[in-house]
Amino acid sequence: MPVAQTFLGLGTNLGDRTAQLASALSALTDYGVVVARSHVYESAPMYVTDQPAFLNMCVQFDTDLAALALLATLKQIEQDCGRVQTFRNGPRAIDIDILAYDALIIDTPDLLVPHIGMAERAFVLAPLADIAPDWRNPRNGLRVIEMLDQLGSDGISLFGSLP
Repeated sequence: MPVAQTFLGLGTNLGDRTAQLASALSALTDYGVVVARSHVYESAPMYVTDQPAFLNMCVQFDTDLAALALLATLKQIEQDCGRVQTFRNGPRAIDIDILAYDALIIDTPDLLVPHIGMAERAFVLAPLADIAPDWRNPRNGLRVIEMLDQLGSDGISLFGSLP
């Protein structure tokens, strides 16, 4: 299979958050190449607000895994990094979402790509703008920087970078 250019969003709000991100990044290298990575941003939780703040980042990840195989791999990496399923939008040791897979629109019961909630989440768009400001979302035709401009970046702040 040819190499697919993907964008992944990583988030964590439990334990040593920077170590969680670093562990997930390390695990990804067994399945492809991390071509670019964003700064790390801190954000207040959305939807379920009674939980710790999140650290979020995005990576460009090139892989030869098919989209559904990538999803299964990411779920396994999450488990290996200590994620325990609790409740929707609850706290987590690590969360890895497929934001984009090439320029494809994928609508299956298990996977919606580009990520359906991307345009309403500054904690996704700000780090994605670090590495792919001109990437165009095939669902709405907007570039990352345009979606971020429309949404604004309230509630997130630059945390730093991973070593």
